[in-house]
Amino acid sequence: MDIQKFRFSFLAALTIMFPFFATSLPAQEPRAIMDMLGRDVVIPNQIDRVICSGSGCLRLLVYLQGQDRIVGVDSAEKGGLPFAVDARPYAVANPGLGDFPLFGEFRGHDNPELIAALDPAPQVILKANAQRDGGADALQAKTGIPVVGLGYGNLTHGRENLNQTLRIMAQVIGKEERAEAVIAFFDALQADLEQRAALVAADDRPSTFIGGIAMRGGHGFASTEPAYAPFAFLNVRNVAGDLSTGETGGSHATVAKEQLLLWDPDVVFLDISTTRLQGGANGLEQLRTDPAYQALSAIQANRVYGVFPYNFYTTNYESVFANAYFIGSVLYPEQFADIDPMAKAEEIATFLNGGPAFERINKDFENMGFGRTTVQ
Repeated sequence: MDIQKFRFSFLAALTIMFPFFATSLPAQEPRAIMDMLGRDVVIPNQIDRVICSGSGCLRLLVYLQGQDRIVGVDSAEKGGLPFAVDARPYAVANPGLGDFPLFGEFRGHDNPELIAALDPAPQVILKANAQRDGGADALQAKTGIPVVGLGYGNLTHGRENLNQTLRIMAQVIGKEERAEAVIAFFDALQADLEQRAALVAADDRPSTFIGGIAMRGGHGFASTEPAYAPFAFLNVRNVAGDLSTGETGGSHATVAKEQLLLWDPDVVFLDISTTRLQGGANGLEQLRTDPAYQALSAIQANRVYGVFPYNFYTTNYESVFANAYFIGSVLYPEQFADIDPMAKAEEIATFLNGGPAFERINKDFENMGFGRTTVQ
């Protein structure tokens, strides 16, 4: 018998007897992924084991419902962050993440030896903020494991970066439908906030300031964000908005007390991460003890409100939207009369992370979130 005819007959017979056999063969073929560094990364067809390197990478994997794929974590999941309390909803909703083996330090400081020792070994390393942190090629060379470089983005000027990151990560782990659902969820929340705010006349919008914003650690009251996303969605009169610079809008600024006195915002919001700082660095204590801050109209009128930390191991997107609904309820009460901010926050957290988180986080922050903060 001709050998080629024999092979064809043999494979055909196997296909008839075991139809899954023929269809399973292509699943073993590798595939190429174009990452956000423009690199063609060859990965296995089926990805069941990954690690997430870089600030926020594991958060996005949880959003995509892919946390069952992880085989190791960085030190952020092991209590390695600067604060003693945790304000990351994805981690609060999934407390078992810290039980996985350690592969490196937080913010993308990977340890190739620890990665090589993981058992089972990851098939792919997902690396967020790869353009900023660098080292994707070197890490791949040292470990022999494909490294897919990702971004992270944000909900304003970096929205396309965020969407692309979610889609590439989803392509790696086979969660494309979930990625589109998450993107659509973000779009729907933003549209709802903007539609409510659009009903408010310009003259009815109080001036506002957000202080105590965390940025790679805690900061005092003067720390703000000119392009603070909740303010952007609500078209708020952000007194610090003019500090935005460049195409990226300026992600962080520290405002002089004298400037704050000149602005004299009607309402002040306080990122409660600042309350975990000691002594004079604590933004709440600064409001309570500094005569300059005490002169602000918002302080004298007791119009200071606590919002959840959103920049906690980079951006917690559920916290951004949760804060926006609370801020809307404070500034535009008629347009947000149907919203229970805490219930809305838990709804958002549950969709993204599989469970609630904000009540637990609030308890750890002495219930200062989503409420009026006593200053005087």
